[in-house]
Amino acid sequence: MATGDVAKQNGTHLEEGDGVAVLPTGRVSIARSVKPHKPVLPFSSSQLASLDEALTIASRSTGIDFSIYLGELGENTRTKAEQLHAGVGHRASDTVIIAVSPGQRVVEVVTGEESGRRIADRGCKLAVMSMVASFKEGDLAGGLLSGLRMLADQAGAHH
Repeated sequence: MATGDVAKQNGTHLEEGDGVAVLPTGRVSIARSVKPHKPVLPFSSSQLASLDEALTIASRSTGIDFSIYLGELGENTRTKAEQLHAGVGHRASDTVIIAVSPGQRVVEVVTGEESGRRIADRGCKLAVMSMVASFKEGDLAGGLLSGLRMLADQAGAHH
């Protein structure tokens, strides 16, 4: 076929030049634009807003900086969670990190020196158990909200 000829494939006509090339063997090569799918996000807009509000309220009412990390924690999950906590710098003493790796089915709660005095290990364990129960039901946002509220309640009001 010469350039500009119409190729016929599966009963439809294809114009050369529109991402179509007819090879000398008669084979038709077609280039199509493939639009990537939007990534699937773990939270809806309203869930993100609820989490943001809960983090803000928990931090303001207790004076403790609460943060949530959602993602892969690597082979040694506790070490990675502690590194995330240390990464907050000079505020680490007054910080609580809730690190969740859904793919690994791991939840780590790391407290600083001051926040650890106000939130007992038992309180952290209860919050983790509450989160895990929600996660098992497929409610990631609800589990995080529940655990965050439990930790904030345990810490009490800012003095």
